[in-house]
Amino acid sequence: MTPKSATVTRWWWVRHAPVTTDNGCIYGHIDLPCDVSDAAVFRGLARLLPKEAVWITSQLQRTKQTAAAIGAAGLAFDPPAEEPDFAEQHFGEWQGQNRAKIYAAYGADHGLWLAPAEFCPPGGESFAQLAARTARGIARWSQHHPGRDIVAVAHGGTIRAALGHALGLSPARALAFETANCALTRLDYIEDAGKAPAWRVAMVNRLPAV
Repeated sequence: MTPKSATVTRWWWVRHAPVTTDNGCIYGHIDLPCDVSDAAVFRGLARLLPKEAVWITSQLQRTKQTAAAIGAAGLAFDPPAEEPDFAEQHFGEWQGQNRAKIYAAYGADHGLWLAPAEFCPPGGESFAQLAARTARGIARWSQHHPGRDIVAVAHGGTIRAALGHALGLSPARALAFETANCALTRLDYIEDAGKAPAWRVAMVNRLPAV
């Protein structure tokens, strides 16, 4: 039970809508649009998400389009802030290359990700580096908006990283989480004077009812 004296900052993570124009290629930081045609999905998200929240997207258009679709489905909110620390992993020279070929050559164990967590594609970053910047962004926004609801429309890698950060997992273990398009994950950051901060996992990868 959360003490009444505690400050709880609730993080609502939404993965962006599906990208359908990648032609089987890795896109990472390539700024491709997403498919927001399934209005029922966004109505479902609008029902689940809190009112009067702080909204954040990455700088990539697929997160902005997803947020706009939720707004169009009936949930009013102020224009989202843009947070580059919450962008997808930058795959460097792999971006634009066939995903299956890259995975066959470098893929992480059990098909969890395109490469091991510590591996840095040429000209890009590793998942471990993504995890570090995600944690940095979470700390900054939690400090600026304590006790608020924060809706972050982000990416599969970012949400895995957020879960790993909350649970104290290594980047490699954080890759075990599933993060479906338009699914909702909620993580509560709990602060109480004289005690170490803690995280509570309220839901993971919940798809909206349609």
